[in-house]
Amino acid sequence: MSDNVFLDTNLWVYFFAKDPLDKVEKIADIVNAQLPSLIISTQVFGELYNVLTRKRIFSNTEALSIVTGLANRTLVVDIDTPKVLQAIEVNIRYGYSYWDSLIIATALQSNCSILYSEDMQPDQLIEGKLRIINPLI
Repeated sequence: MSDNVFLDTNLWVYFFAKDPLDKVEKIADIVNAQLPSLIISTQVFGELYNVLTRKRIFSNTEALSIVTGLANRTLVVDIDTPKVLQAIEVNIRYGYSYWDSLIIATALQSNCSILYSEDMQPDQLIEGKLRIINPLI
């Protein structure tokens, strides 16, 4: 595995919403230190846009600008059939929701060694390759 890292959608929401500040600072440290190795998926773009606009954190245009900026600064991976199939396998084996399983599968197939998430089981090792880390605890 490489040192690629993946951030779950909720962490990106905190980062861009700038709230709560204690969480933002921890996430900003990760983003600043890991920017060259950050992987983001088209799924996360859609989820991020949805949360930022649905919760009225940003306007549609502002949220589009955020997603576009991320797309220009990170390695973006598309969701495809192999990721969907592996997500179903992750769901069956580990019991995560399909959407969390899709994030896990995408991180695995993108050669990530770390998946930062507030919502998944911290310190869990998936497939002997991907460590889930909650940076907020």
